[in-house]
Order: sequence, then structure tokens, then C-alpha cells
Amino acid sequence: MWLKLILNIKIIKMQKQILFLLLLLFGSFNLFSQDTLKEIKVQNSSKSLQKSLKLTTNTTTLSSKELLKAACCNLAESFETNPSIDVNFSDALTGTKQIKMLGLTSPYLMITEENIPNVRGGSQAYGLSFTPGTWIESIQITKGAGSVVNGYESISGQINTELIKPLKDVPFFINIYGSSDSRFEFNSHFNKKISDNWSSSLFVHGNTRVFKNDMNYDGFLDNPLAKQVNLLNRWQYNDSQKGWFSFINLRYMNDEKQTGQLEFDPNRHKLTTNFWGSEINTEKIDLSNKLGYVFPDLPFQSIVFQNAFNSHNQESYFGLKQYNIKQKSYYSNLIFNSIIDNTMNKFSTGINFTYDKYDEFVNQIDYSRTDNSIGAFFEYTYDNTTNFSAIIGGRLDNHNRLGTFFTPRLHVRYNPWEKGVIRFSAGRGIRSANIFAENQQLFGSSRNFEILNSGGKIYGLNPEIAWNYGLSFNQKFVLFNRNGDFGFDFFRTDFQNQVVVDLYQGPQQVVFYNLNGKSFANSLQLEFNHELLKQLYIRTAYKYYDIRTDYQFESQERPLQAKHRFFGNLEYQTLLLDNGKQWKFDFTINWIGKQRLPKTVSNSGTDSMLDYSPSFSVMNMQISKVFSSTFEMYFGGENIGNYKQEKAILGSNNPFGTSFDTSIVYAPIFGQMYYAGLRYKIK
Repeated sequence: MWLKLILNIKIIKMQKQILFLLLLLFGSFNLFSQDTLKEIKVQNSSKSLQKSLKLTTNTTTLSSKELLKAACCNLAESFETNPSIDVNFSDALTGTKQIKMLGLTSPYLMITEENIPNVRGGSQAYGLSFTPGTWIESIQITKGAGSVVNGYESISGQINTELIKPLKDVPFFINIYGSSDSRFEFNSHFNKKISDNWSSSLFVHGNTRVFKNDMNYDGFLDNPLAKQVNLLNRWQYNDSQKGWFSFINLRYMNDEKQTGQLEFDPNRHKLTTNFWGSEINTEKIDLSNKLGYVFPDLPFQSIVFQNAFNSHNQESYFGLKQYNIKQKSYYSNLIFNSIIDNTMNKFSTGINFTYDKYDEFVNQIDYSRTDNSIGAFFEYTYDNTTNFSAIIGGRLDNHNRLGTFFTPRLHVRYNPWEKGVIRFSAGRGIRSANIFAENQQLFGSSRNFEILNSGGKIYGLNPEIAWNYGLSFNQKFVLFNRNGDFGFDFFRTDFQNQVVVDLYQGPQQVVFYNLNGKSFANSLQLEFNHELLKQLYIRTAYKYYDIRTDYQFESQERPLQAKHRFFGNLEYQTLLLDNGKQWKFDFTINWIGKQRLPKTVSNSGTDSMLDYSPSFSVMNMQISKVFSSTFEMYFGGENIGNYKQEKAILGSNNPFGTSFDTSIVYAPIFGQMYYAGLRYKIK
């Protein structure tokens, strides 16, 4: 019944839809039966952010506890309290948050959902906002070259999201959220155990922004008017005795955004010069499944078959510029895991296939194409379970546009003494740059798009190829009878070829071309964490970036990237009482140093910017009151210091003029934002 409901749902009005689903599902699940209301008290003292001394890769795991420390409305906003990821606004119009790791933007990351590639191609700009935070069970952040099992595209790292499992979910959960920027959200989970082996969940998410805000008085919306409906039906099968397990996921999402000048009315002003405006409407359908078998007599041996189909349809315009992209993708991965002689010698091998059909139009110019690839991989793991482990992997792929290529990866871990670990990694990545989908913020400007065709097979450009090398050290310790850890990591990414996005040739154009020279990204992070007092934890990190590219006429720093950043987080929790009551406090500060800005010197004085932005700080906080194991309320604020970029939109008084640009954003636009919400669940 749920599958039919999701497939036939029509987006009329979000409030009516959510009400209809609630009424339907409250009856279907018998939420208030006696069996449902039986209470089981479970207290988990595990840390919300975990770093293992035994993992071979440089991986940090964020649990659902970590996501509750901030206004984690979607995946893009899940990293505010974690120093490994930098979060920035991509432009002054859409309110979209862009993430960076090792100084490189998200297209250089492999972003997966339960190890199936998720945010890629047409969804690069906004895809992180399509996964609600309440759906997430945990996030694994791996720095450097990722595993060859998941593909060849990872360059700076991998972010894998694990969704809440139906077999572990509570029968009912609800989260309601509202903020001072007129954003309102509704999240609900409905879970039903069908039999001893089958369970099913339905996740319902809706968000909207209903009022117009212009806190800097430039005549443009600081955040878009928005509406999103997001539904996920998830089935899980597990038979531990016979060894079979399976997941089936079906998702539907519709997201609508309207932004631009305050007076803009899309019904009257769309694609006219009366007022500047933009609409970005996206519809997605996802179907995926995982089928696995663990050999009952050989628990170290398993076979897994993953399949995923994705339909992504975005229709949008930015002033007079139109951008439409339809992407249909299929991904399949067959993985066999076993050992060689003993469990210290493990391996994974298999084949996978990808298919992407793009129907892409930029101002009626057709850039459509079809990509497909097939590859085989082998990954060997040696782990003596004490002080040394290594992962050596490689894959051979054949791509209809990129040709045949080999991707090697290496990870090494060594524990030189107790509670200390040294890691090294190296690997190669290759990817196709989707230059329009990945740089949609530039459509909100007067820049002309120019491609210097070099005879390549993707927009006339060659694929991006890079090597990534990393070295890290982490030491855990006890100081004043309280646990802590400190360490560092250094990573370097060397581009063998790169699609250069050149914003230095003037404010009226952006030029895309293949790298002719050097391009690299150096990233250094120093970290210190400690429990200062009982239940009072501090996290600190300093990050240094040295990122340079040989552009067509000069070697220059990468624009909109701070060389120096500082991160600090304080977390305090009162002791958990027997009745489940507890207070939680969280405070985060990010200091961002000056950033190199694109050249605007040829604009008139009021529409030009300095070469570098000023440094600034952003402070966030949240207070949560847990009333019981089933109910809590929270209140928080973002950018409570009220720092705002002085000039967010160039040429705002003449948006159809030659100096109009909304893409040069280095700091918050809106200023202070406060929010409140509640969470309730039935166990």
C-alpha cells in the first residue's frame, strides 16, 4: 500500500499531504496499542564522534547523537560540529550550504548512501539538502583516497551515510522545527515489524520557508521561498540462521525554490526584465536494493549484490538564463568477501556497472550525453589485530568516454605504542567534471560561460585525474584522570589534469579549460580534544590550506578558500537521571581567515571588491532539555554574533547589468538565526 501511495503522490499542498499520511498511517500502525507502549530503558554512553585506533583508514564516525547537537535539518548541515568538514554558503540566493574537505569542494568527494553513490552528476549543487538529518543513523568521514570497492571517482575522500535501519527503529518518531528565518520542518518515522525477519519503515519529511527576508536591505531575498516533500519507504529482511539479508528502498522527493528580488512574482515576471528572479524545481525518484548472503559455516565469507536506479529532473532559470538537467542513472555492484588462509588476510573482489543518461540544456543549447562504465576490483587487507594493518586495492575500468584506466589505492596503519596510531594513504582518482551542474551558483550572475575546447569528450574537456597522499598521527591520553586525544594529519592532492574554473579573467566571464601547468591542494589539520571537567568536553582544531592553480595568465590561490581556520566546540551534559531527564549544552565557534576573491576591479567602484575578504567568526549554540527517554525540546542559534557579509550581491541595484554577481560569498548573509523544536518517540 505504501509503495502505491509514494509512486502516485502528487504535490498539491504540503500541509494537506502530511496530514493525509499521518491519518492513514496512524490507523495502519496501531501506534497506541498496548504492545507499542511497553517501555524499555536503554542508556548508551558511547561518544557521539568516534575515532578508532584500529581502523586502517583515517575515518571519523558521527553517530546520531552528534547530529542532535545542532540544527541538523539535512545532510549538508550535519557537519557544523565536526572539524574535518568545512561548511560554507555557495551563493547569496539559494541558501545552499556547500561542503569542502581537504580544501576541495564536494565534487571531489565520493558521497555515498550505504555505500551506493548518491550525490553525483546533476545533484551536485543541491543533493546534500535532499537527505533529512533525522533519517541518518551515522556518517563515516574518510579522508584521502577511498576504497576501490565503491568506485574510481573519490579524490579527496569519502562521506558515507547510514540510514536508520527498520529492524532497529522505534515504532513512531516525530520532530517539529521552526526558525526565525521562517523555515519550518516536519519529520516523522513510522516503523512496523512485519514478521521475525521483515521490518518496514516509512519516513515522511516536509519543509517550507514562507516569508520573505532581506536583512541586508539589498532588495533581494536572503533565503529562498521553499517547499520540499520527501518520502522514503524502506524494507529490511534479515535471517541470521540461513545467512540472508536484504534492503529495499523507494524514495520520492519534490523540492521547489523561488528567490530573487522581493517584488519578483514568477507568474508575471518569469524570464522578463521587470524584476530579477529564479526558480529551481527538482523532482527525484530513487529505487535501490541490497541482497546479501553470509555463509553460515564461514562467517568471514559473504556475497553482496547492490543495485540502484535514480531519476533526477531539475528545471530552473536564473534571471534570463535557463538551466535544465534530467539524469537517469543505474548502478550495480557485485562484491565477494572472503579470506586467504586465515582471518588476518581478507579480500574483497567484484565487478560493477554504471550508466548515466544526461539531458542537459543551457539556454537552449543541448549538452546531452550518455556515459557508462564497467569495472573490476580487488582489495586485499592484512590485519594482525595488534599494531599493523594495510589495505592494497586496485580496479580496472572501461568507460565509453574516458577509455580504459587503472585506479590504485593504499592505506597503512601502524600503532608504535599504546594508544598511538600512524596512518598513511595514497591513491589515484578520476572523474568527469559536470561543469554546469557543479557551478550553478555562477548562473546567478552576468558572467558569460566560455569553454576552451581541447578536443576532450566531455564538454570538449578531458577528465580530471589526481593523486592524493596523506599522513596522520593520533594519540589518546589521560590528563587529570580524564580522557583526551591530540594529533595531526597532512594531505596533498596533485592534479594530473583538472578542469579549471577561471574567475580571474574578469567579472563578466567564467572560463573553463584543461589544466596547463600545476594545480595542488595542501591541507594540514592539528587537533586537540579533552574532557576538561566531568561531562564537559572540548574539541579544537586548526587548519591550514595551501591551494594553488596555474590559471591561463597567472598562478593564483584558489578563490573563496581561507588559508587559516580555527574550530572550537564545547559540549556539556548533566548526568542522566533514572527518569531520563537531562540538560545538554553545545557551543561552536569557527574563525575563518581572509579569502582570495575573484577579480572585480573592472567594475565600477560600488560594484567591486577588494582582493581579499576580511577574517570573521561565526558562533552557534544549542540547549536541549530531555524530559524523558521519549520526549525532548531544543532551542538554539546560528551566527549569534550576527556577522554579515557587507556586500553580498554586486550590482543589486541593476541586476540585468554587466556587474551583477551573487556568487562571491565568503560569509553569512542572513545574520542571526534562532530556532526551536521538539522530538517525541514511542518505543
